[in-house]
Amino acid sequence: MPVLSLPKRPAISWSRARKIFVRAPAWPAPAHFVKIRYMQKLVIASNNPGKLREFQFLLQPLGIEVLTQAQLGITEAEEPHVTFVENALAKARHVSRLSGLPALADDSGICVTALGGAPGVLSARYAGDDPKSDARNNEKLLQDMQGVAERRAHYYCVLVLLHHADDPQPLIAEGEWHGEIAHEEHGDGGFGYDPLFWLPEFGKTSAQLEREQKHAISHRGKALRVLLERLKDF
Repeated sequence: MPVLSLPKRPAISWSRARKIFVRAPAWPAPAHFVKIRYMQKLVIASNNPGKLREFQFLLQPLGIEVLTQAQLGITEAEEPHVTFVENALAKARHVSRLSGLPALADDSGICVTALGGAPGVLSARYAGDDPKSDARNNEKLLQDMQGVAERRAHYYCVLVLLHHADDPQPLIAEGEWHGEIAHEEHGDGGFGYDPLFWLPEFGKTSAQLEREQKHAISHRGKALRVLLERLKDF
């Protein structure tokens, strides 16, 4: 399996970090920011390049060394469950057990009202596994939504952080981001269904947002802020 190496980024100031999370009252104060820096290494239980880039950017203010499971030679966990939280727990335990380090797992996807919540937990492989492809997934979603007037959808993310594989109290946080499914793709930023995720209040898709703007309002950004707020009291 090829190793995905993430480029190291320079540390950024607290004021810079705070701007990233504008409109986020739950973001911990600087005193707590110092308290939670004890976690020096964290393994991300994912091989998704887009997710890994987002996590590195979002965790950067904490000064935590973000490792990937591929860097440690850990294969992906099975995701057989029908709920996001069960899949996230399975991935976090798998990686923490094999690495001996704290692990952060994300399970997320897009849920379309007219499709009964699909693609849901199958978002990454909506068009099949051979191979997984954002382009093919978006094409299938557009096909499934042809002639459908109801366009509401939301991104959902659940994060699970384990301090060790048998952690009896995993830290769990959720985030949702509501929008609509566009009739065609717009923008080339982000990943996944971003070119189709239309945001009426901005008049553009999430693929057309600036990175810092997206992280301030996205499902993953919201979930991470909740997780950090809980982590400060651990």
